[in-house]
Amino acid sequence: MRLCIHRGTNEIGGSCVEIESHGKRIVLDAGLPLDVANPESFPLYPIRGFDAPDSSLLGVVISHPHQDHYGLAHRLPRMTRFLVGKAAEAILAAADIFSPSGLHLENVLHLEDRKLITLGPFTITPFLVDHSAYDAYAILVEADGKRLFYTGDLRAHGRKGKLFEKLLRVPPEHVDVLLMEGTTLGRSEVDEEFPTEAEIETRFVELFRKTPGMPLVWCSGQNIDRIVTVFRACKRSGRQLIIDLYTAHILRATGNEHVPQAEWSEIKVYLPKSQKRQIIQKKEFQLAESYKSSRIYPEHLRIETPHSVMLFRPGMVRELEEAACIGGSRLINSVWSGYMKEEKQKPLLDWLEKNGIPLDYCHTSGHAAVGDLLKLRNAFPCAVVVPIHTEHPGRFEELFGNAQQHDDGAWWDVRPAIRKPEVK
Repeated sequence: MRLCIHRGTNEIGGSCVEIESHGKRIVLDAGLPLDVANPESFPLYPIRGFDAPDSSLLGVVISHPHQDHYGLAHRLPRMTRFLVGKAAEAILAAADIFSPSGLHLENVLHLEDRKLITLGPFTITPFLVDHSAYDAYAILVEADGKRLFYTGDLRAHGRKGKLFEKLLRVPPEHVDVLLMEGTTLGRSEVDEEFPTEAEIETRFVELFRKTPGMPLVWCSGQNIDRIVTVFRACKRSGRQLIIDLYTAHILRATGNEHVPQAEWSEIKVYLPKSQKRQIIQKKEFQLAESYKSSRIYPEHLRIETPHSVMLFRPGMVRELEEAACIGGSRLINSVWSGYMKEEKQKPLLDWLEKNGIPLDYCHTSGHAAVGDLLKLRNAFPCAVVVPIHTEHPGRFEELFGNAQQHDDGAWWDVRPAIRKPEVK
């Protein structure tokens, strides 16, 4: 078994790993780099089967529904076989109505936690993990008597943190290569811990309770953990949650009746003008109709202001002003703090200042803290660790030991790990 990391050896995002055995190949992720201005003009990676069908490409695994891991998938041949979680596939299809990042796949095998899939010489075992993307997996690949474990993106402090604990407790055995993400290297110290979703839930409650008007929460509609956190904080502070129709559709797509749904009595669905235009353009009138019983309209927002929390998008500022529902509001930023430093957010900051709306930050990382990466590495003590999804690959040897760096585009062989003899 040999492999090539086409992208991701020294950057966060754009992950794509090709693995070959006996002339057959699989690919782990087909990610779009984070800094690409025009995705359609970005060149496909030089992988046979990406620009035209090739029978030696047996499948493309999508570890989770974030664009930096699937963003090139829509440009692959129509009948390419994809391996992806069932809920993740549904979320990507649901997003297609409202976002250019949506994706419809036609030839799919569904990933299930620790359920083996055989493709030619490869045995693939998915491991459900805790991440800010819903239905995310780490992947074990076996071929030629070698074993590679690809972490994808994962963390230990989300609402599915027990999955990380289980992975430490019951990791796959005899792994030769640990292909491990290192997003937080350089962003945090080894002993720094990230707030848990439960901890930021408490912070949301504090902010909601001291806001006389309607708190506006800016978070991703696909961050299901965060939606659950915000909803739980609403219940604790005696407020209803107003979500946009896009978020309602994503929540429905999870197929999970235990995450907030539009039909719940504590939830209302608002249709922003931008999403209304997309409904009209794509003639998805039945979709809007299916949420009719849960809808809240602009003329009712002002009345509901003291009793509600609203999911917010920067494009909604004018219509919220027109609805006269921002008196006493506060904006809570619950996405990566770096977004607020971008030049394109200046109009939003100006709008907040003009309307006297305070800005608070309440967020936690979608990626493992460095200390948790150390625990993960220790669960695979004999494996060589290879950096991916990191801007600091040079720190892997210092932090984790027995590390190998590889360049984008370079092929290399998976070699057996050196194992210490068992003590009898």
